[in-house]
Amino acid sequence: MKDHFNRTIDYMRISITDRCNLRCRYCMPDGCEKVPMDRILTYEEIERICRIAARLGIRKIKITGGEPFVRLGCTDLIRTLKSIDGIDSVTVTTNGQILSRYMDDLKDAGVDGINISLDTLDPQRYAYITGGGSLDRVLEAIRLAAESGIPTKVNSLIQKGFNEDEICRLASFAFQEGVLVRFIELMPIGIADPSQGISNELILQMLLEEWPDLGKDSRPHGNGPAVYYSRPHTAGGIGFISAIHNVFCSSCNRIRLTSQGQIKPCLSYDTGIDLKPYLKGTDEELEAALREAILSKPVGHCFEEKRFGSEEHRLMSQIGG
Repeated sequence: MKDHFNRTIDYMRISITDRCNLRCRYCMPDGCEKVPMDRILTYEEIERICRIAARLGIRKIKITGGEPFVRLGCTDLIRTLKSIDGIDSVTVTTNGQILSRYMDDLKDAGVDGINISLDTLDPQRYAYITGGGSLDRVLEAIRLAAESGIPTKVNSLIQKGFNEDEICRLASFAFQEGVLVRFIELMPIGIADPSQGISNELILQMLLEEWPDLGKDSRPHGNGPAVYYSRPHTAGGIGFISAIHNVFCSSCNRIRLTSQGQIKPCLSYDTGIDLKPYLKGTDEELEAALREAILSKPVGHCFEEKRFGSEEHRLMSQIGG
């Protein structure tokens, strides 16, 4: 359906858990409060919401967390959502630490894509930024995902003084492994400090100096706002998600469902509609609440200025990545 600004809203990101097996410093540091399991949506509730959302024109779903694979039954949920009439695509975002054990199940479930987070190719840096994660495990997961034939993307967050010297190395990894590496600008969510981020414009300049043959790739590679580049006769490619320096709000097509049942029309605001009460009512009441949430989507985010004093303060893990 269309929102009040004539944007087609056809994409929903769903957090199925706030829990994670890593403690990334900019996302979910040690000591953050976990949501009790009895406040987390059941898979049956998520399926019902998705069936209603499909009536309103939601066609693409992204499963996120926390880390979605720490919740048992994640691949079964993906299989179920794939069977919903009107849903064209179900993809998943993961840190890759335990992805390898689920690759066969994901392929059998028909997952349409896998996004894997990887900010560094240095083992010590990886352990530091993730709170003890294994670089070898995530690299193995990326290799297996790419070999499976499932479209695979790698999400990289560049920060000043930490991994800015690895920009070209990460790009080389994309070309060598035949995957898409996407550079995502640091957004001021939770404890993340936007002053530590690096603009994708600067990253692109650095990559063009290294690879002058890098050119715009207009082929569709996913559901979101990324802009892609590729090299002639070379596998893999580079993507940019530039929420800060190349604002894409005018074409934003997404809403978010948190693990606790809140529909967030925009990531940057703490506003939304709690669907939990409507899950006790009729499908018509639930559909009306979803419609209201879509129609309340703001014209743009408030990352650069506090427009209404309602900016989001929760951690990204509590919202859904």
